[in-house]
This record gives sequence, structure tokens and C-alpha cells, in this order.
Amino acid sequence: MRVLITNDDGIDSPGLAVLANVAHAAGHDVVVAAPAQEYSGASASLIGQQSDGRLELVPGTPPGLVSGVEAFGVRAAPALIAFAASYGAFGDRPDLLLSGINLGANTGHATLHSGTVGAALSAVTQGIPALAVSMASADPVHWDTAEDVCRVALEWLTENLPSGRVLNVNVPDISQDRLRGLRSARLADFGAVQAAVKERGEGWVQITYEEIEAEHEPGTDAYLLEHGWATASLLRPPAHDPSDPAPPEFTTAAADHEGEAVEVSRGRTMSSGPEPTDA
Repeated sequence: MRVLITNDDGIDSPGLAVLANVAHAAGHDVVVAAPAQEYSGASASLIGQQSDGRLELVPGTPPGLVSGVEAFGVRAAPALIAFAASYGAFGDRPDLLLSGINLGANTGHATLHSGTVGAALSAVTQGIPALAVSMASADPVHWDTAEDVCRVALEWLTENLPSGRVLNVNVPDISQDRLRGLRSARLADFGAVQAAVKERGEGWVQITYEEIEAEHEPGTDAYLLEHGWATASLLRPPAHDPSDPAPPEFTTAAADHEGEAVEVSRGRTMSSGPEPTDA
């Protein structure tokens, strides 16, 4: 299978190589295309930097990448990289997309903001099954533990190829002998970080981000991760919800007549502005 590896921490992140090396060892045709710099918190943004209408590529190779795997640094958010890859931007259209390994957990509702998960969600909207992997540390040590979990997750993904679903995996940064295993988990009610407005001024607002100290409900991804388990959750992109109450409706006199087609304009999906700063 053709496998694309991306992330939101940037082309220099060692987590890319761990994921790419697992896919390569499994016999897949692997290519790495990751942001030229960090895009954490980008969610499924399609922002990118263009020059003369062309998405910019830069040299880059994640440390520890196995020999023979092609790598691209891309001046774009990870979801845009996934989107572009589905149209052949980095060679043949991938059969699978693997995103990560992210530096820091992506659990609970925090997955909404994750660029790692956003890339995977972007892929599945294009019909490409995807895996998002995160490690519960800003500076991981036990990459071998994550490697073991990724092998299992990749095997499951290739055997099941879930349509329209992302397999979201989180791994604690602990040694292999301390890992209790891999468990299916539902999302916690909230993520690991909360925001607050610290100060306001004329023309500016300062926002702070703090880790939440909370008791998570047993069975959730955040709870299991804190108790030495790697977790696996299936996510899906936005979908129509037919449940009550129904959305509002109204009808005008024009509804009595066959209306002619109207022009519908779609907004820009990419920005040619400057590359964002690290976050």
C-alpha cells in the first residue's frame, strides 16, 4: 500500500520517523510530507503559503528516518497536505494516511483542535483511511513503546480499512514493561488544557493556556492514558445529525414558483500569507 506520513509538529519531529519506519517495516511504500514548521492547533485548516500560485516545498528529513523513504517539507497546514496528497501532490494517491506521532496527547474534546487529528480527518473526507497517533509527553523518551502500539494500530487499519473513520491512538510515555496494553476508549468530556483571558488592552487580548487537573471518568481515553494504557478511539468528520430538535425553517412566496439556479460562490481555501510562527 502507498502510505503518506504527516504531522503537525513539523518535518524535524522524530515522531514522524517512528511512524514512517513502522509503515516501511510492514512492507508499505512510504512517503513523508509534513509542515515545514509547527502547526499545532491547526485542526483541519487548509492554510498554506504559496508563491506564484504554487504551494512551497522545502528540504527536510525527520531524524531517524529509514534510508530510501522520500520526505518533503511543505509550507502548509497538515490538513492541506493530506488534501493535496489525495490529488497526487506527492506522488501516487496514498491508500492510507498516518499522522503523528504528536508531541502531547490528543484526548477528549481537545481532538477538535488538533492538527494531527485534523490531517487524518481531512484524509478520510477524501476516501483515505487514516490513523492519528499522539504520545502523552511534550518531550517523549519511550519511542519504542509508541512503536509497538503503532505496529498493532497499523495492522488493524490495513485489515479493516474503516470507511469515513479515523483511528485516534494515544500512548503514554512509559517503558514497554510498564505499558498495560491497548484499550478501546470513548472520548473524555474535555481535553487536557483550558484557556482563559488573562488581560485585555487597547487592540489586544492575552490568553493563557493551563493543564486541567481533573478526575476523568473511567473508560475514557484520558482516564485510561493516565492509568498506563494506550488508547484507541474511532472518530468521524462532521456528519448530518437528524435528531430532534429539527433546525429552523421558513418559506416565502417565492417557494410557489420554480426558481432558476443561482450562483453559489465558494470561498478561498488557502491563504498566500506568511508562514505562522511556532506555537
